[in-house]
Amino acid sequence: MIVARPFASLDALKAHADALCRTLGRDDVLEAMSHHPRIGEAPKDSAREQREQAGAVSAAEAVKAAIMDGNRAYEARFGHIYLVCATGKSGEELLAILTARLQNEPDAEMAVARDEQAKIAGLRLDKLFAPTERS
Repeated sequence: MIVARPFASLDALKAHADALCRTLGRDDVLEAMSHHPRIGEAPKDSAREQREQAGAVSAAEAVKAAIMDGNRAYEARFGHIYLVCATGKSGEELLAILTARLQNEPDAEMAVARDEQAKIAGLRLDKLFAPTERS
């Protein structure tokens, strides 16, 4: 990213970040995942992560329990956390996505997780560079 600077626009920055994210290898994706909380666990350190996971955190108790059970099954199957771009998704949607992704083969799932990381990065860049309102 540093070598490619300066970027002509936010769109150019996001496109470059997206392209880089999609070239990440397994170890890089796992490193990125290590900085994310589990879906359904209330993030303790980041208001941003709390907003991103609002759908899971505010879901009905049965949905939260099913997500936590799904997280355990996912981690047992794939050896890493379930990473999904949770922004704007309800707990029920996140559970359905998790359930479907448990059927993936490990290499295919790693590619999906990498693409989800790219989506998260894009949303975070949008928020980072969003114009602030001034009074």
